[in-house]
Amino acid sequence: QAQLVESGGGLVQAGGSLRLSCTGSRIIFSINTMGWYRQASGKQSEWVAYITRSGTTDYGDSVKGRFTISRDNAKNTVYLQMNSLKPDDTAVYYCNTRPQILSWGQGAQVTVSS
Repeated sequence: QAQLVESGGGLVQAGGSLRLSCTGSRIIFSINTMGWYRQASGKQSEWVAYITRSGTTDYGDSVKGRFTISRDNAKNTVYLQMNSLKPDDTAVYYCNTRPQILSWGQGAQVTVSS
């Protein structure tokens, strides 16, 4: 059984927006800081954003000011709102705890066309 399930990816033109969702078990979300990560083809995995259980957030420099991470603890869900998307944002996006301690889910493919 998958511990984390990402959804919401897709194909969008540069400048567009997408919102990703990640759902997991209550236990995972009740005790952990959650993060979004991404991996572009041929590149190393990159940390994108994280949010603590109390709502403190931080972002990687490449997405700061464009992406917003949020969470709904009652729904065991963390979101990533992505605005002003660029072709360089094309990647498979994953959620996990921060630091990462769980197996990776299937991820959500985000493709940004120029």
